[in-house]
Amino acid sequence: MRTRIIDWPTFIGAFLLLVGVTIPLVLFPDAGKEFVDKANALMTGNFGVLYLVMGLIVFFFLIYVAFSANGHVKLGAEDEKPEFNTFSWAAMLFAAGIGSSILYWAVIEWAYYYQGPPFGLEPESKEAIQWSTAYGIFHWGPIAWAIYTLPALPIAYFYYVRKKPVLKISEACRPVLGRAVDGPIGNIIDILFMFGLLGGAGTTLALGTPMIAEGISELTGIGVNLGLQTFILILCTTIFAISAYSGLKKGIKILSDINLWLALFLLGFVFLLGPTRFITETTTNSLGILLDNFFKMATWTEPFGNFAQFEETEFPETWTVFYWAWWLVYAPFVGLFVARISRGRTIRQMILGTMIYGTLGCVLFFGIMGNFGLYLQLSGSYDVIGFMNENGAPATIIQIINQLPLAKFMVLIFTVLAIIFLATTFDSSSYILSAVVQKEVEGEPLRWNRLFWAFALCLLPLVLMFLGGLGTLQTASIVGGFPLIIIMFLLAWSFMKASTQDIVASEGYEEKTIHINRKRILEKLRRKKQDSDKND
Repeated sequence: MRTRIIDWPTFIGAFLLLVGVTIPLVLFPDAGKEFVDKANALMTGNFGVLYLVMGLIVFFFLIYVAFSANGHVKLGAEDEKPEFNTFSWAAMLFAAGIGSSILYWAVIEWAYYYQGPPFGLEPESKEAIQWSTAYGIFHWGPIAWAIYTLPALPIAYFYYVRKKPVLKISEACRPVLGRAVDGPIGNIIDILFMFGLLGGAGTTLALGTPMIAEGISELTGIGVNLGLQTFILILCTTIFAISAYSGLKKGIKILSDINLWLALFLLGFVFLLGPTRFITETTTNSLGILLDNFFKMATWTEPFGNFAQFEETEFPETWTVFYWAWWLVYAPFVGLFVARISRGRTIRQMILGTMIYGTLGCVLFFGIMGNFGLYLQLSGSYDVIGFMNENGAPATIIQIINQLPLAKFMVLIFTVLAIIFLATTFDSSSYILSAVVQKEVEGEPLRWNRLFWAFALCLLPLVLMFLGGLGTLQTASIVGGFPLIIIMFLLAWSFMKASTQDIVASEGYEEKTIHINRKRILEKLRRKKQDSDKND
């Protein structure tokens, strides 16, 4: 009886697609990598403008919704309070949406922009320094969190307002696609989302595992090898499997709270005992650059790079378009998770809270951790660039942390935080994947289902890690996630159509907080139909 609740076509389809992509990469790694790289270059090169336009449209659409009548709708009953306090809610959405990748890129991303700056600037020049501190905040800022937030609107609305016990991307498209979501079209939408998430998880593993291995190596003297990386993967899998098995309130919430407190300690320590004035001034300056050049950064496509007299850097495709595609792949998952934890809040609170708390967290990480690394480089205290070019980014990140007071202790804190960040992303992922393959979710997804996807998230990337193909899987997921651009617009249309219909049909339209009573609306529609039939 318990297996009848599983949506087997989606369950099997998603797993077979992932295995179908993984096996060729295992058997023919070089040919597979070449094919995927060409497909990715084709997508980002020819459709990069589409990604950039999508980012801006989503950003302004959410701002509009937040301050419209649709944004005043409450997710839940009239007297219902938020299921989680603001601290835990912010901790969970941030940990799910960012993961250990923030520890990786916040510390080191500036170094890539410093050596390969945008707009044709001279590498390692004063202008390059200015942009290197701002571009990371831009890429992880409001547009990224807007892309994350959009899928949460229709999903939360149907789950908490229309009381549909289904956490699926396809179900959120029902107002537009109708009964088509009950057939192959709905399965394809959900399978594409799951494939994107599973591949995107490979990116998080590809970045997080070597960094954690370097931290453990620094602390213990054990050399970084596949054995150590395998141990880290098994450890993280055990943590997030236990967390996912324990459920939302007992496992994921507690782990996310610990994660946020450790992150605040790390940031506070670096800020207070590092170059405080430099960090403060540089972060403020970066925010000014971002505010002054927001549209320039959001729309730069390097249109003249193909001409002989101009040098093509491929900066937009390599960074901005790639990031927007990456956020897009993760967006349905983060949206599903944000929707699930936002009970008792209004649509407006969910939108502004996710965008503001998410952006603020990233500003703090890039402003403090990134500018600490930049200070080491500019002051001559440590040659970050030279070490990175010789030893790679993961080892460089740990060496930057090693320049702090109480170095070993801070490397320990950083490494533990990276492990928990990785675990919090994956326990949220397994929770949502299990929800998507169920026909309905009353309370929590089935425990065996949560555990299955927890291990599926680890085992397939583990195989690819041994073959050096994690990056290829991640690139493949971004290529496969291209149709999600269309799905994003379907989600926006579905939300506006459903919520506007309910608001117009509800009483208390002018109230500050709108409580949608679906039973009352359906009763009014039934009476209206009866009166119409009598008149006929």
